[in-house]
Amino acid sequence: MQVKKNPDLDISRNSSLFFAIGLCLMLLTTNGLLNYKTYEKHDIALDILEMGDVEEEELIPIIDIKTPPPPPPPPTAPEIITVVEDVEEVEETIIESTETSMEEAIEERVDVSDVDVDELEEDISVPFAVVEKVPIWPGCTGKNNAELKKCFQGKMTEHVTKNFKYPEQAIDLSIRGKVYVMFIIDSKGNVSGIKTRGPDKILEKEASRIIGLMPKMEPGRQRGKPVNIPYSLPINFVLEN
Repeated sequence: MQVKKNPDLDISRNSSLFFAIGLCLMLLTTNGLLNYKTYEKHDIALDILEMGDVEEEELIPIIDIKTPPPPPPPPTAPEIITVVEDVEEVEETIIESTETSMEEAIEERVDVSDVDVDELEEDISVPFAVVEKVPIWPGCTGKNNAELKKCFQGKMTEHVTKNFKYPEQAIDLSIRGKVYVMFIIDSKGNVSGIKTRGPDKILEKEASRIIGLMPKMEPGRQRGKPVNIPYSLPINFVLEN
């Protein structure tokens, strides 16, 4: 005879479910314990701030100043309109038109030969290296343009050496360097348009002063006409130990 069991009283019926739930609870507990952090506790100083009784400030009384209203404006006199009758007759001025028509003939004729045309002289700049005749420094002589150019450059070096003076302020500050001076010998032989570029304004000012002392020269010529000659000169400021 086979023994019959009640399925509701079977203990092993949900054992796998209980095992899975228990395993999950264990994993969660283990993970929480592994990630649990502790911190060192520092001494905490508790200060007590005691405040005394705050005295009530005396209220400043508000003073009401009553200003009397301004007096009403004085009554204005009624405007009197006087009607004046036109007595004098105004004469109208007739303005005649100054426009001409195609039918009117031009009485005076002007020939082209009677018109004076002024020729404007253009300031032409030719580089020093290619100009047909370089500017002539006072006292320079030469048979050709190459000799005049060599004499010009020699006189320029003598002029800079003679008038050179190292600024005392630059000596005190130990300022040195090369200053490039650009200027123009214009069509009248004068030096103009001096520009400088260097390491300091003090040296640039001294270089500009030296070039400004150059004498008036015979201007350079291109195709027989006086032209402007741009020129560039480096001046080196050196401090000796």
